[in-house]
Amino acid sequence: MPLPSFIKDRSKASALPMKSKKASSFHEFARNTSDAWDIGDDEDEDFTSSSSSLQTLNSKVAKATAAQVLENHSKMRVKPERTQPALSEVPTNCKVNKSSSEAQLSRMSEETCVRTPLQKQQSLPLRPVIPLVARISDQNASGAPPMTVREKTRLEKFRQLLSSHNTDLDELRKCSWPGVPREVRPVTWRLLSGYLPANMERRKLTLQRKREEYFGFIQQYYDSRNEEHHQDTYRQIHIDIPRTNPLIPLFQQPLVQEIFERILFIWAIRHPASGYVQGINDLVTPFFVVFLSEYVEEDVENFDVTNLSQDVLRSIEADSFWCMSKLLDGIQDNYTFAQPGIQKKVKALEELVSRIDEQVHNHFRKYEVEYLQFAFRWMNNLLMRELPLRCTIRLWDTYQSEPEGFSHFHLYVCAAFLIKWRKEILDEEDFQGLLMLLQNLPTIHWGNEEIGLLLAEAYRLKYMFADAPNHYRR
Repeated sequence: MPLPSFIKDRSKASALPMKSKKASSFHEFARNTSDAWDIGDDEDEDFTSSSSSLQTLNSKVAKATAAQVLENHSKMRVKPERTQPALSEVPTNCKVNKSSSEAQLSRMSEETCVRTPLQKQQSLPLRPVIPLVARISDQNASGAPPMTVREKTRLEKFRQLLSSHNTDLDELRKCSWPGVPREVRPVTWRLLSGYLPANMERRKLTLQRKREEYFGFIQQYYDSRNEEHHQDTYRQIHIDIPRTNPLIPLFQQPLVQEIFERILFIWAIRHPASGYVQGINDLVTPFFVVFLSEYVEEDVENFDVTNLSQDVLRSIEADSFWCMSKLLDGIQDNYTFAQPGIQKKVKALEELVSRIDEQVHNHFRKYEVEYLQFAFRWMNNLLMRELPLRCTIRLWDTYQSEPEGFSHFHLYVCAAFLIKWRKEILDEEDFQGLLMLLQNLPTIHWGNEEIGLLLAEAYRLKYMFADAPNHYRR
């Protein structure tokens, strides 16, 4: 099937006025920072009800925007490992503040009517490229050592389970909790997500049928992106796609961006209760990388997908769509109007932290840091923007093994993640320093070991608190 052409959208680079005088220190902080990842990350997107619309905490890595904040803060405390702020979409009861760097990304105004095919963005702001240390496929921050005897035994166990006439899904989940070997991850994820049947004989036909069904949706619906009632949806998707993992060359390839546009647009119009919401674009990437790794042995991050056949690309695209859809089925209230699922989870995180670490909780209260200001993104993007992609893939091995992993268990992972930084949090003694830290946690060198420890602590918290809501209450 020939690949359709795409149109390029324009974005507007104007910032809405901030609320005056009564503005909190958070608003002042937001005014002095801009964002490196999401360049103009909010295009008229409502995250909350009209009584509390959202404020985007932008933090572009550009010297001019953050220099003053960093300089003032460094006079009080030197943090040699601190990098400049990363992406954020932090809601407050202010209006959305659009990034001043949006014009730099698009270099065009919204009034321009001419549309051109989507292509790789050439105007991303200059920034130091942080070495990713390890390939996505390796996942170990220290590189991939030779397979140990234990790892070979685990891989053999997976292969036995996957090749049986009817795969024991409970046993597969148990084996997958501590991580899935790269060699068997694609088929394991398809099974754990519920996309592929446990019965071996039905798998091939199921894949064929579901892939054909997805491309049937493309034929049926994709041309409607040009219709007036779908323009806002398509426009926002088109703007967000180039911002997806901007430091990884794979996701800046035009062909990959076209695939993501189709996946997100078809999902959005098939789920009108929520439609497309910023953040959903990130959720495609782990599936895409895992299913791509089935055909690529080399470095996935730099692989040129034009080297693959159209049939292979179609299979990767369809499988990514269906598995992402299965994931979102369990957390769709995160993306419906006012995003009640996220607001509820942020409140639950605040309650949980108040019980497991009263000192950290009171520290936030003392300096007027609201959990919504940093944890909204943790829930909206499932920590994807706090962790390297290789770590997200490992995390999702466990999420797909846990009952309600992406919703319920994620709460405990977020709590464990926050407490992991308790010393750094307690060392900060002003609002700006806390927000700078929480929006810029130093995880770039994390690998399997750090994720394993995080998951173990999350499991401990779940065991202690999930079934005992009044346990350890202050």
